[in-house]
Amino acid sequence: MKILEGKSITDISGIKASGIVCGIKKNGRKDLCVVFSEPKAVAAAVFTTNKVKAAPILVDMAHIQSGNIQAVVVNSGNANACTGEAGLEDAKEMAALTAEYLGISPQEVLVSSTGVIGVPLPMETVREGIKAACAALSKTGGMDAAAAITTTDTCTKTITVETQVGGKTVMLSGMAKGSGMIHPNMATMLSYVITDAAVDKAVLQKALEESVQDSYNMISVDGDTSTNDTVMVLANGAAGNTPITGFGEDYLQFREALDYVNVELAKMVIKDGEGATKLIECTISHAASVSDARLLAKSVIGSSLVKAAFFGNDANWGRVLCAMGYSGAAFATETVDIFFESEAGCIQLMRGGQPLQFDEEAAVAIMAQKLVRIKIDMKDGSAGATAWGCDLSYEYVKINGSYRT
Repeated sequence: MKILEGKSITDISGIKASGIVCGIKKNGRKDLCVVFSEPKAVAAAVFTTNKVKAAPILVDMAHIQSGNIQAVVVNSGNANACTGEAGLEDAKEMAALTAEYLGISPQEVLVSSTGVIGVPLPMETVREGIKAACAALSKTGGMDAAAAITTTDTCTKTITVETQVGGKTVMLSGMAKGSGMIHPNMATMLSYVITDAAVDKAVLQKALEESVQDSYNMISVDGDTSTNDTVMVLANGAAGNTPITGFGEDYLQFREALDYVNVELAKMVIKDGEGATKLIECTISHAASVSDARLLAKSVIGSSLVKAAFFGNDANWGRVLCAMGYSGAAFATETVDIFFESEAGCIQLMRGGQPLQFDEEAAVAIMAQKLVRIKIDMKDGSAGATAWGCDLSYEYVKINGSYRT
């Protein structure tokens, strides 16, 4: 697998995209995008587990059953969530308008929205925006599309890789948005991966569902699972590989690339967490089961007290152990080792369930780095998992105290 710098989704064969200023946002930033695959394509998706689902999610849950998905339309600045029957009709109209301009059926269009909850979409603005975005589709519009899906994000989040599948070069390119309301249980988090690989629809769905478990479902900014969380993969087969219909070597090569793209996008979301000053990585090793390892790692990085301690560079290992204790995982406290590590060094804080004396100044230096790793050895099995989070700063409260206004 090879990482391709400076590339975007429109570097995938057969893909055009656009990102425009539609007028939904008050700040004049890009806020509507369309992605279009000229070749017919199949799609897979995973949606929020929140029982309160935004209108676009309900539309997409029906449209994703289609054997051909060729377009995605996304608006930012308004989530079209908790907007009743009118909101559902607006989401359907977004798909229908996009389909009309592209010459496909509404069921071949997926829709996403992100932004403020409970406010009706300004449909007159959106209608004109969709028309303009479809007219602006181009092979250079990938980065514009990545910018148009953002809300409180401070940067775009994109990655492109290539790999070999069945003797053919296959590309995968992803773009994501997310900064706050991030605690996916597949936030507001959206992620789109486009590939020119030929993949059977059912196989693609399975690959995505499994990939999500160790990527987007292992991150947390603030513990809030959004009404709009969506991860989609669109595969148009333009690479010319023999279609992946099973789970052999070709599938494994494709999965490796898909997993890498999803993990990197997930980490980009966390690095850009609202008010974040550092990325926290928690790795559990030698746990009794993968499910226990995931529960433990996710609980630690989701703890507000752990996150606040990391913001203050306070090596409060007790908060880590506490978060492990309420995770729901089965483990024996008396076997646990805990380490904090960064480029400034590594320090052990607990051995065999017992606290250790440590150099406080060294601990502060370790925790003051942009990437800090919590390493926890359970000494209870062979399973492991990694989760990613960020610290909790004053700025997070400032941003979210006035988000709607």
